[in-house]
Amino acid sequence: MTADPRLILPLDLPSTAEARQMVETLGDAVSFYKIGLELLATDGMALARQLKGEGKQIFLDWKLHDIGATVERSARVLAGAGCDLLTVHAEPQVMQAAVKAKAGSDLKILAVTVLTSLTDADLIEMGYAFSARDLVARRIRQAVECGVDGIVSSPQEAALAREIAGPDFLVVTPGVRPFWSAKNDQARAATPADALKAGASHLVCGRPITAANDPREAALKVVAEMAGH
Repeated sequence: MTADPRLILPLDLPSTAEARQMVETLGDAVSFYKIGLELLATDGMALARQLKGEGKQIFLDWKLHDIGATVERSARVLAGAGCDLLTVHAEPQVMQAAVKAKAGSDLKILAVTVLTSLTDADLIEMGYAFSARDLVARRIRQAVECGVDGIVSSPQEAALAREIAGPDFLVVTPGVRPFWSAKNDQARAATPADALKAGASHLVCGRPITAANDPREAALKVVAEMAGH
């Protein structure tokens, strides 16, 4: 059994050296990697280009969130890196700027709806008048209107995203936890099989794999759970 391209492994590790070692350890069990803020604060972009050159798919999890002009300039630079996915926050001005910036490239823009660590109570505390589900629905509709390629949402909202956005929209779900692992800080989690059944196109699964005694074996266990869905 080898990699399932729907599985995205986040390289949320303290250094690019440790990330590089994790890639070597996983071998052919994983083909798609997410590089987030922890590594992007150091040499993450260099690692992204290196892995892309080795035939891996790369998800740049920048979560861009600024005025439209700044997002547009930043996304245009990132589009030139040749990677596959880039996240921005799901606010109309931000999404419109990113879509404009990536024109002519193969980069796909993902809009982050509501972070999977947030509960309804958290959103009330932050001043939102919506539940997590209602806010996700609003942002999915805005994402479709803005022309982004997909969204990031919890597995619990994957079916909603598929219903609103249709069959070709990317639905990338963090908060995926195999039945044999702990939920950690993911408030709205699901198993790989359940997330795919709900409509997810890609799964982001990190600590159950990277924190395992044998990360490659753990990755293949997740791939096995995904099989047939």
